[in-house]
Amino acid sequence: MQKRLEKIQQRIGQAAEACGRHPDDVRLVAVSKTMPKEMLTQAVEAGVDTLGENYVQEAREKFNQLYTLPVAWHFIGHLQSNKAKYVVKIFDLIHSVDSLKLAREINKQAKKIDKIQEILVQVNISQEDSKSGTHVENTVDTIRDISNLENVAVKGLMTMPPFFNAPEKVQPFFKALRELRDKVDAENIPNVSMHELSMGMTGDFEVAIQEGATLVRIGTAIFGERN
Repeated sequence: MQKRLEKIQQRIGQAAEACGRHPDDVRLVAVSKTMPKEMLTQAVEAGVDTLGENYVQEAREKFNQLYTLPVAWHFIGHLQSNKAKYVVKIFDLIHSVDSLKLAREINKQAKKIDKIQEILVQVNISQEDSKSGTHVENTVDTIRDISNLENVAVKGLMTMPPFFNAPEKVQPFFKALRELRDKVDAENIPNVSMHELSMGMTGDFEVAIQEGATLVRIGTAIFGERN
């Protein structure tokens, strides 16, 4: 795993430098869904500082055993409102907030434990029916509404583009998210930062970095194929 991780970090650094960015501007989220806790421990020992989990129940079990690890926990899967109470207790950043309704529930649960929950707003940039996320044209208004919630802090945007075998076909979707981020940023909405762009996975993270990704979600290239 150490070698795989080093190779990915090297590729992240090269992709950043190739477009005039600093490698430190891009953080690796190691997607650890379905991986046993022993592999998460190995990953952190190898240098991973951020773990990304997709499933609430699985994440709770892992966190309860691994909470002493020096690592940030990010929730990157689809989140239902009734699970928000569990997620705010564990995660430093939630990537997948796709509605004002969900943000309100996160706010309510975060208030109970006196926490400001950092979130990203998920955008359905490809407008696919099968994907979660706000519609592009509603994003600014949704973020403006979320900005009024006292226990939630918007830190940026996230997207899941369509799957292509060719990274260059995904690039326009990453570019569109960056342009939307710039549009939201220009609105200067209080309590909202547009610092983070969560986009790019094992097959396309280099073009995502080229388009401004600050968080790349990589699992297979670090942990190997999932069972």
